[in-house]
Amino acid sequence: MKFRLDTFTLLLLGAIVLASFLPVTGQAADMLATTGTIAVALLFFFHGAALSRQQIIDGATHWRLHILITTLTFVFFPLAVLPINGLSNLMPEWMPRDLGLGFLYLGVLPSAVSSSIAYTAMARGNVPAAICSAAASNVFGMMLTPFLLLLLVSTSGTGEFAVAEALKDIVLQLLLPFAVGHAFRPMLGGFLSRNESLMARYDQCVIWIIVYSAFSHSVVSGLWQNLPLQAVVLTILLCVGLLGLFMLVAMVMVRKLGFSLEDEAAVVFCGSKKSLASGLPMAKVLFSGHPGFGMIVLPIMCYNQIQVIVGAILAQKYRAKIDRASAAHASE
Repeated sequence: MKFRLDTFTLLLLGAIVLASFLPVTGQAADMLATTGTIAVALLFFFHGAALSRQQIIDGATHWRLHILITTLTFVFFPLAVLPINGLSNLMPEWMPRDLGLGFLYLGVLPSAVSSSIAYTAMARGNVPAAICSAAASNVFGMMLTPFLLLLLVSTSGTGEFAVAEALKDIVLQLLLPFAVGHAFRPMLGGFLSRNESLMARYDQCVIWIIVYSAFSHSVVSGLWQNLPLQAVVLTILLCVGLLGLFMLVAMVMVRKLGFSLEDEAAVVFCGSKKSLASGLPMAKVLFSGHPGFGMIVLPIMCYNQIQVIVGAILAQKYRAKIDRASAAHASE
């Protein structure tokens, strides 16, 4: 099976290359950072306006499935990345401190919404449950992510984390626009549902701005001098390992609990994925001005591309398996 990088992935790689050779600096960098801040607030305003309450209600009665997905996302995953961050003390040439912090941040992120639902649908899995879990994960993730990050940083001794400032920025730049946007849903919901592709492009534009601005700042601060090649290779290998581990854990737990094959597909995709769309905007708020921002977001950028490729393969395998099970059931 052949895969090619999609346009957005190429644009993200282009942003990194552009920032490496032509980083934005000085007053232009300040203007781009301000533009990014406004764009992130507007992004969460649109997400609030687009979120239907029915999407949260649908499938909410399947509470055992949602508890399992939430546990994988916000309990098991954060625990799994703690030892990885510990490598920054044992092998700093392989795991610089900011890269270790990036893995902690990857661990506390919510599940990816669009890809989780898309792959569950492709696999003929439990789509209503996937919608409910992925949407709830992102809504609660805006509140849980900074608290969990603070807890992991305190546990691992990674360093200082300005929690009060971070929480204030989360409320003002993310939660408040989200709540205001949801209040405007009666006026904007129809427009947003009719223009989902336009909103998806806006999400991608915001992420591109964040990546270019962040990597420009990191390059000026010496990113490539401080990030050895072996650290990049190790990051990719660890992301592959984490994704494989959580897909396997999800499969085992679902079968132990006696869920259906359709439910298994929803849990595997929602419980193993991490959101780049939420992760980068939140990182911009939580780590604003941090010289090691490029290293911090490197794990989520690598993990996102790996989960897209592996998810496409696995969704087709689940689809074939579920179709065979449905055909066998119909013939009985």
